[in-house]
Amino acid sequence: MLKRLLYLYVLTLSTYAVNSQTSNKKVAQAHRVSNHIAVDGKLNEEEWNNALPLKDFIMFYPDNGKEENPDKKTEVKILYDDDAIYVGATMYDNPENILKEIKLRDQFGTSDHFGVFFNGFNDNQLEYRFFISAAGVQLDAIATSAGEDYTWDAIWDCKVKITENSWVAEFKIPYAALRFSENEKQIWGLNMYREIKKDNTSYCWNFIDSNLNNEVVQAGILEGIENIKPPTRLFFIPYTSYYHNNNDNGSDNKFKIGMDIKYGINDSFTLDAILVPDFGQTTFDNVNLVLGPFEQQFNENRPFFTEGTDLFNKGNLFYSRRIGGAPILEPILSADEEITENPNTTNLLNAVKISGRTSKGLGIGFLNAITEDTYAEISNTTTNQTRKELIEPFTNFNIFVLDQRFRKNSSVSFINTSVIRNGSPRDANVSGLIFDLNTRANTYKLSGDSKFSYINDFGTIKRGTNSSLFFGDTKGKYQYGFGSGYISKNYDHNDLGIIFRNNYYSFNTNGSYRTLKKTSHFNNIKLQSDINTEFENSTNKLQLGTISFTGDFFSLKNDALKLNATLSPFETFDFYFPGIDGRYNYNPKYFDLTSVISSNRNRRYSFDLTGNFVKHDQPGRKSYTISLGQEYRFSDKFFVRYGVRGIKDRNDIGLVDYNNNNIIYARRDINTLEHQITSKYSINNVMNFNLKVRYYWANAINNKFLTLREDGYFDDNTTYNLNKNINQNIWNFDLSYTWWFAPGSLVSVLYRNNASLAERNFNTNFSNNLKNVLSNNPNNTISISFRYYIDYNQAKNIF
Repeated sequence: MLKRLLYLYVLTLSTYAVNSQTSNKKVAQAHRVSNHIAVDGKLNEEEWNNALPLKDFIMFYPDNGKEENPDKKTEVKILYDDDAIYVGATMYDNPENILKEIKLRDQFGTSDHFGVFFNGFNDNQLEYRFFISAAGVQLDAIATSAGEDYTWDAIWDCKVKITENSWVAEFKIPYAALRFSENEKQIWGLNMYREIKKDNTSYCWNFIDSNLNNEVVQAGILEGIENIKPPTRLFFIPYTSYYHNNNDNGSDNKFKIGMDIKYGINDSFTLDAILVPDFGQTTFDNVNLVLGPFEQQFNENRPFFTEGTDLFNKGNLFYSRRIGGAPILEPILSADEEITENPNTTNLLNAVKISGRTSKGLGIGFLNAITEDTYAEISNTTTNQTRKELIEPFTNFNIFVLDQRFRKNSSVSFINTSVIRNGSPRDANVSGLIFDLNTRANTYKLSGDSKFSYINDFGTIKRGTNSSLFFGDTKGKYQYGFGSGYISKNYDHNDLGIIFRNNYYSFNTNGSYRTLKKTSHFNNIKLQSDINTEFENSTNKLQLGTISFTGDFFSLKNDALKLNATLSPFETFDFYFPGIDGRYNYNPKYFDLTSVISSNRNRRYSFDLTGNFVKHDQPGRKSYTISLGQEYRFSDKFFVRYGVRGIKDRNDIGLVDYNNNNIIYARRDINTLEHQITSKYSINNVMNFNLKVRYYWANAINNKFLTLREDGYFDDNTTYNLNKNINQNIWNFDLSYTWWFAPGSLVSVLYRNNASLAERNFNTNFSNNLKNVLSNNPNNTISISFRYYIDYNQAKNIF
């Protein structure tokens, strides 16, 4: 009976209401041309005069639904031929008010910009978005109901011109950059977007109602495109790179040559492959001192694993840094052996992914990557002989995804991830079923998942489950939601994903309020309250219990204030910190208060100031954090940003050692100081010098040792006397030059200097720590990389 009621409830939700926006969709007509269109930002060809203008844009922010200012109106015309679609946009404004900071590709910065959004299947599922800034900087993204993905890059052309009363953008978007059917008459989804930075206002062509949380279902219609054929989408990106590395141990030179391939299997599916990967110029990770039970999670900086990966992120089972990440085995040493080389990454041999979506809304994704054997080098201190020991065998990583979308706003997905290691020291397989159901009017949501993990860990089989369910109101000023979840003890998807906590059941609820139009004092206000609880499965002890309140306020001048207060009114228990099955430690009640003040980034000088204070219900245990970021824009070409962050944790309690069957904790003081400088100078919109500098210093000083009792509380330990203090310094310096000399083609030169130092005995003088890390065998690297983008269609025409 319960299953029947749930089925009827979901069926009612899925058929509730009719989208009132459907009948209000604007319709645009594209005009076919046969003559050559020069992309120069002038719109002086006769064909532009023959096309019908698209106008009457509507404000998206802050007064959602308000008509555009006649003095700042927008007019757009659309042309097409057998090879590409052309967009000519005129944005009227006083040229003195047009902001045009030059940034890197896919960065808006302080610049007016215009975007055009195409959906070649008109299915309200996925848009290809192309933006140009008033400075001529290109941005592109794939947009779904989950948001925008700016890691996707296409090859297209656009030029801008500033006139006496406007700025003009002229686009040429080849069909190879889009996806559409082979129908004789095309009907595409279309929307356009303009942002005026000086006024902090944005406009769209087809009205996007802020009441709804889904923008891609609110596009208009583009008609008039006929008798075009999807081109052969075949691209080659050969590259060559040179690296010179130098440190106190000597120097070495590396030369790499390889190729990336992109191939459109058909009008919907694309194959991406990397042969002989080269990620040597990706930005450095912001490594921190880790004192807790969980690893630090890093951002993905490798384009192959960020571009167009929305399908693979279903169910949050994919953490791409596992591919090429740390080895899983530790070397086994005899008494007279020491490790002389222990790699912290594995070498990626190659990777391939296939992804796309059929005309019936079925998304299919396949990703496969292979890493090679990785060895540690071990030296015998008595005989001086060396040997190698395998710490990560040849490994295959695989993801397979099916994502069926229906009714233009709902989906059911299946995903499977597997990791197979040669010799099977540890293999893993995880499957998940995910659903996201929305009413036709996008008023209510019912979502959830059910995941299963199978781990063969050195012959020990572990099976686990992870399930969750959420229901929420997703339309209007007032919204709410509530959900629950269950994760079993043996559930684990860490071989190709990342998960920190398991073995609990949870309940959560939230409610929010937001303004949809500006008030007399604010452009936007959002208030939210959340209650989250987690209970450990076997003991039913509370391991998380928080009540939080958040307020976001944006002034009429677009300065921002964010306040967050979190209260944990009960003692909780940590089942992860001790690191031994069945053991746990208690955590006291606490109160956490955070405030963030951010000035309008459109000003030459801007800043953001963050303060945080945490007070635990324990004598002397508290934490202070303050961070300040300041940015000054000297011109549209040159800016400098400096950020500093300081943290003081007093009487923190954490694990330090295992001794004689005892689990040793310490009451400790933790100090953290971080400095970052970023800067950019642009010669023009395709040539840039970039600087990124980071110095991170953190130390933990143990004041008193404690022994963990079986009940999770502590006794003083007066016999343990080992030095478990830690002082960590990390230095990174990157200076680079990039030149996009042709569409998709890049020359980059990078100088990198980095060093790190971890020590038990230290002093707390700032200058001494900085000097010590800079002199601790710094690594210097100079690299040059050349990549050239070859479009099969253009190459075919040339030859």
